[in-house]
Amino acid sequence: MIYLLITIIILILIYLVTVYNGLVSKKNDVDYAFSGMDAMLKKRYDLLPNLVSIVKTYMEHEKSTLMEVTELRTRRDTPELKQHEKEELDSKVESAMNRVMLSVENYPNLKANQNFLKLQAAWNECEEQIAASRRAFNSAVTEYNSAFEQFPGSQFAGVLKFERKKVFEISEQERGNISAKDLFAGK
Repeated sequence: MIYLLITIIILILIYLVTVYNGLVSKKNDVDYAFSGMDAMLKKRYDLLPNLVSIVKTYMEHEKSTLMEVTELRTRRDTPELKQHEKEELDSKVESAMNRVMLSVENYPNLKANQNFLKLQAAWNECEEQIAASRRAFNSAVTEYNSAFEQFPGSQFAGVLKFERKKVFEISEQERGNISAKDLFAGK
């Protein structure tokens, strides 16, 4: 009889340890999923302003170089210029055009439209990773909460100081799209 009682107590202890370990494991899964989501949000925080800055900088370089070429060509065609002034302007136009050609030759992908495509692709990838990490987090929270609320977890969770977790939710303002226009405007 005593062996039966000891066996029942051992089985109950094993059962309690199993329930406890299951809750701890699911709680840790929630924490891990949150840290993954946090990492993706940090990636967005670091990535997007830097990409926008790179594109803005290149667009300014391209714009200023092409404007310089246009201005020099326009000035070159002014009738009152003397020969040496025209030659000087020709030299400046050639130099500016060489800078444009070097940019194209050395960095063929650094054209404004290519940078926009890269920015768009990086932004899209980042947003997809954030969405995936949010789904993983919410899934981990749902599993944890289910274990917390279902028998036998519901009987032991409160006693063992486990608390229900909230799924990831965002404010109404955050539900809107991020405005690339505002990022480019520096807002």
